[in-house]
Amino acid sequence: MATTKERVNVGSNDDEPAVSRVLKDLLLVVFIHGFKGTDSTFASFPSRVEHILTETMDNAAVECTVFPAYENAAVERFADWLTTLTVQKEVAHGGGAGVVKIVLCGHSMGGLLAADTLCAFVKSRPDEGAPLWPRVIACIAFDTPYLGLNPFVFKHSATRVVEVADTARTIVSDVLYFMGKSQDSSQAKPNPSLLQIAPAMESESTSKATGWARWAPAAYTVGGAIAAGAAAGAAYWRREDITSGYKWAFDHMKYVGNLWDKEAMGKRLDDLTLLEQQGIVFKMFYVLLPPSPPSFPSPRTFVVLPPRSSPAFPNYIISRNSVASDEVEAHMGMFEPTQNDGYYELGLETARIIREAAARSGMHSTVPI
Repeated sequence: MATTKERVNVGSNDDEPAVSRVLKDLLLVVFIHGFKGTDSTFASFPSRVEHILTETMDNAAVECTVFPAYENAAVERFADWLTTLTVQKEVAHGGGAGVVKIVLCGHSMGGLLAADTLCAFVKSRPDEGAPLWPRVIACIAFDTPYLGLNPFVFKHSATRVVEVADTARTIVSDVLYFMGKSQDSSQAKPNPSLLQIAPAMESESTSKATGWARWAPAAYTVGGAIAAGAAAGAAYWRREDITSGYKWAFDHMKYVGNLWDKEAMGKRLDDLTLLEQQGIVFKMFYVLLPPSPPSFPSPRTFVVLPPRSSPAFPNYIISRNSVASDEVEAHMGMFEPTQNDGYYELGLETARIIREAAARSGMHSTVPI
């Protein structure tokens, strides 16, 4: 039952009609961060979703919580944590086992953790007709690599390394040219890109206090070798920004060995899709970066998408991001409105899916969508 009714006698006359007190439905939304994530990965997104659900659902108590940071034995730890939390909520709320409806929301690897835990709960039932407990009604993933990481994530990260290396060579060439010709005003000026590159690089990395535009004039007075060396060092200064995506992607793959297991990945996704036949909603938001010619003539994604003929494909939902510079940045900044111009739409759509799952589970507290 979605709601619990307790019959309460009014007055001392047994012939008087009994009235019913309806307990509020309790909806628990659990957010699970991904690889190298922290308790602050989702920022204010959970509280935003909780606010939307509270305002758009009648007679429901909504709670959003974040699973604490984990490293090893994640499935076992999460399963223990969730079952303990469920017991605590059901005892405090009243109404018996299954009164708490649970939605699992996993970002990146957190979506794998949610999926594996949910499938473990389903398989642990004594038989297929037995009720599921904890009562998970939906699994919502955010850019989870169910079928692996898009190979272009590696390619585009490597491309950035090459581009910055080329930029450094251009700066060195122009500085040397400038040093040799600066005293002759009749000579041709250096490549205008020298003046364009430095401000661009400085604005791209706001955390760096020193930029080419600030130290270049002084460099001219101390000799070409120092100036050229410093110019080449521009690439070195930005090495962490350049290689972070490349390293992040490889570390991600090493951390989750089964991302290399195509058969296991496909089976997990098939199992999630089949759970919909048992009334459990499954949806997956994936970031999509628009084309940016000439470097990127086609849209980019962080994850591999299932083929359109796959039963899982309709469960994949686009989350557009036109401000992120690459796939890793879009993936990591999914819950930051300054890094994702689709942030607010993502919150509204997430809340809509949760209301849909609540309605399918039999909760009577949902308002018309």
